[in-house]
Amino acid sequence: MISSATRTGIFVGALLALTWIVLGFWPFVFVAVAMAIGAVLGRIAEGKISMAGLVDAFRGKRSSS
Repeated sequence: MISSATRTGIFVGALLALTWIVLGFWPFVFVAVAMAIGAVLGRIAEGKISMAGLVDAFRGKRSSS
C-alpha cells in the first residue's frame, strides 16, 4: 500500500510536470513557489513551524534546537 505522503508527492510532481508541459517554464516556477509558500503557511497554522524561528532563520541566526 502506498503511503499518504507518497501519494501526495506523486500528485504534486504530476501537477508540476503538467504545468511545465502545458504552460512553460515560468508558470511552472510560479506554481512551485506558490506551493512552497502554501506548505510553509500550512505548517505555521498547524503549529509545526515557529514564526519566530522562521524569522530568525531568514536573519541568519542559528538555533540550538
